[in-house]
Amino acid sequence: MKVFTTIAELRQQLDSDRNAGKTIGLVPTMGALHNGHLQLVKTSVANNDVTVVSIFVNPTQFNDKNDLRLYPRTLDKDCALLETVNCTYAFAPSVEEMYPTEDTRVFNLGLVAEVMEGKYRPGHFNGVAQIVSKLFDIVRPDNAYFGEKDFQQIAVIRAMAAQLGYTFNIVAVPIVREPDGLALSSRNTRLTESQRRNAPKIAETLFKSRTFAASHSVKETIDEVVNTLNAIPEMRVEYYEIVDGNTLQPVTDWNDSDYIVGCITVYDGEVRLIDNIAYRRSEK
Repeated sequence: MKVFTTIAELRQQLDSDRNAGKTIGLVPTMGALHNGHLQLVKTSVANNDVTVVSIFVNPTQFNDKNDLRLYPRTLDKDCALLETVNCTYAFAPSVEEMYPTEDTRVFNLGLVAEVMEGKYRPGHFNGVAQIVSKLFDIVRPDNAYFGEKDFQQIAVIRAMAAQLGYTFNIVAVPIVREPDGLALSSRNTRLTESQRRNAPKIAETLFKSRTFAASHSVKETIDEVVNTLNAIPEMRVEYYEIVDGNTLQPVTDWNDSDYIVGCITVYDGEVRLIDNIAYRRSEK
């Protein structure tokens, strides 16, 4: 595996690969890689001749400077992991390389970016659109891979791609979980022992809510999930919304859509964890 730190060198290599008729897959990451990321890489390796994994902690998508400061950075370990899954290239640029000047672009990402994370993390998705569009322009992939744990982010990236006229495939890969159900996240490494013991209750509560939902309303289901998790020491639900899986707008009745997803954000101590679960799944 080759590691690139400059845009020019990576582009030169990819131009050569493209001219040789090779297909290119891109997996954008912020590093601190875990098995969820590796599943994205494996999917790309299986479906493309060349796989590029970017490792870049993007400052423009953090609305909390403390979160940016504490975000784990483990480049050497990340590269060693990528070697084990046959990644072709890692791209690990500096902030100065990606942002030689301030990126002042403002994206109109529509309603999918205004709810949930968009409401609680102002500017976050504009920062995501800035960095992902930069990576798309640098790599020019045939396929780009994102994890479904960041369910809303995928919808936002698809909206951004449509706005900018990107025509390649944006592929969503299912959530990878620990054996106890916790959705894999780079932030999990920041949990204390007691917080880590509690964290799987997020997924456990979501899965149980499917059964609860069969005989209760949307609102009752939301209340049940929120009250259950808020009763656990050190846990605080920031939001739990049950939405149309395509538009991300809230539903009030189980018959409002054929594709219904519950999206949650929970603080476990000071660590912000996200997860989601499908109640009905019939995508357009």
